[in-house]
Amino acid sequence: MAVNVDVKLIGAFRVFSGKDSVVLKLEKPVVGEAVEKIAEFLPSESKRMLIDPELDDPRPNALILVNGKEISVLEGLETKVKEGDRIILIPISHGG
Repeated sequence: MAVNVDVKLIGAFRVFSGKDSVVLKLEKPVVGEAVEKIAEFLPSESKRMLIDPELDDPRPNALILVNGKEISVLEGLETKVKEGDRIILIPISHGG
C-alpha cells in the first residue's frame, strides 16, 4: 500500500533541489525509496552529494532522520515509514 511522507531538505540539498520540502508517494514505504526519489530532484552532478557513488549509499553524505530519530538506530535504509511520517535529510560536510 502506497503512503505519503513529507521530506524536509536542509542546507545544500534544499539549494540544489530548489525545494524546502516535498511530499512523496512511496510504493515501497521505506527510507531507501524516499532517498532514491529525492535523488531524482537533484541535478545529475549533485546526486553524488546525496548518494556516495562508490558505495551507492547516502549514509556517508547525509544524516537521515525519521520523525526525529536517526535511521542508524532504526532499520537503516529499510526503516519503514507510514502515512504522514517526516523524513529529514541533512548534508554532512566533509573537510579536507
